[in-house]
Amino acid sequence: MTAAEPPGALVRLTWAQPEDLLGHELRQADEDGRDAGPVLREWLAAGGRPAPARAGASAEPAPPELRALATRLLGELDALPVPSTADEPSTWPGIRASWPAPPAPARDVAAGLRERLEAAWVGRAAGCVLGKPVEKLPLDGIRALARATGNWPLSDWFTARGVPAELLAAHPWNRRSAATSLAENIDGAPEDDDLNHPLLGLLLLQRHGKGFTTADLGRLWLDELPAGRTFTAERIAYRNLLQGLEPPLTARHHNPFREWIGALIRADVHGWTNPGDPAAAAAQAHRDAVLTHTANGVHAALFVAAALAEAAGGRADVHGALRAGLAVVPPRSRLAEAVRFGIRTASDEADFDRVVDRLHDCYGHYHWVHALPNTALLAAALTHADGDFTHSVCRAVSGGWDTDSNGATAGSLAGLLAGSPGRIPDRWTAPLKNRLSTGVPGFDGIGFDALAHLTAQEAARS
Repeated sequence: MTAAEPPGALVRLTWAQPEDLLGHELRQADEDGRDAGPVLREWLAAGGRPAPARAGASAEPAPPELRALATRLLGELDALPVPSTADEPSTWPGIRASWPAPPAPARDVAAGLRERLEAAWVGRAAGCVLGKPVEKLPLDGIRALARATGNWPLSDWFTARGVPAELLAAHPWNRRSAATSLAENIDGAPEDDDLNHPLLGLLLLQRHGKGFTTADLGRLWLDELPAGRTFTAERIAYRNLLQGLEPPLTARHHNPFREWIGALIRADVHGWTNPGDPAAAAAQAHRDAVLTHTANGVHAALFVAAALAEAAGGRADVHGALRAGLAVVPPRSRLAEAVRFGIRTASDEADFDRVVDRLHDCYGHYHWVHALPNTALLAAALTHADGDFTHSVCRAVSGGWDTDSNGATAGSLAGLLAGSPGRIPDRWTAPLKNRLSTGVPGFDGIGFDALAHLTAQEAARS
């Protein structure tokens, strides 16, 4: 904390105070179909905010008595009975039972897995860096910034060169990202949670193999992941681990972010290391996801892991990969419907801006980090791009919401489909300089070629 920061600024940076969590949990209760009316009325009568502070916002801390009330009310919301979850199960037996038929593993995996994995790592990094400057910006801001430099439809890195000062004042770049992710500033792949988590997943497999447990992941985080590098559901689960709670309670206790995108961004390594076997990838991703997430937050991770596994096998196109991903999602869940809507809308509309507008009309009431809008957008972007790398990452980022996460996942799948880094346009790979910065021990400065080698080793382990 610098001298310029106000008293309490370090506390507010955690944005996990009871009064903030309560607002998000009230919203989650409404999505769950739980009757939170009495809790909301008591909270408002005591002077509480009717809506949560935006994640990362610098609101004043609540007074002690209001914070104590928020803590008690969170406990009451946790205790409210949840209607039947048969359509949106979180447990692995429940998820497996929902499948009409389990996806069959590929008979063989095409040659060239290590090259595909390198393209996936590079693609994930490129998509992440592309989306970083406009993370958290509204859709109209993203479009205006790109149009100001003749980069719309989006087809290249964002740049500040030529953007009018008044436009930057109205829609400032993500302040933590512009210095490393605008076209004029990129010098290797900068650190980001969307890249740290695949590294942690690789480290998990190196230490425990594919048979790792959810508890193994929790211990790895406590050993190797600084709390300040966690966000939303991951930060709450981390706190719950420190308080002695065990999975899956870590995902549920005072955790209103449990259906957000965090588990999805951790899913890549599970798909990459199970080439051609979507069901195995989904099982692996499930053990990871339930540390922090439930229901649709888990389903989004399964979808991505299975789609990537299918693509990693080397014999699928993007549409086959998306079908494989959808096959492991409970078919009556909201996540499955979001994926189907994204694919259907992208198939119906030639203009991707129109696709995005329809998605925002349908899912714009969700938080911008929620799994449902982001997974719908991801499915739509990949469908519309039809396997083209540039179109895949640019459509995913141009749709707004969690831009760096969606760009990263789209780049991962499109990289696998490209087959090797040499088949990804040079403008995406050259600025990354085969170098990734990270705080994950043992990986800082590593090259994507080295990461592909290590990932291929884990794919080969039984």
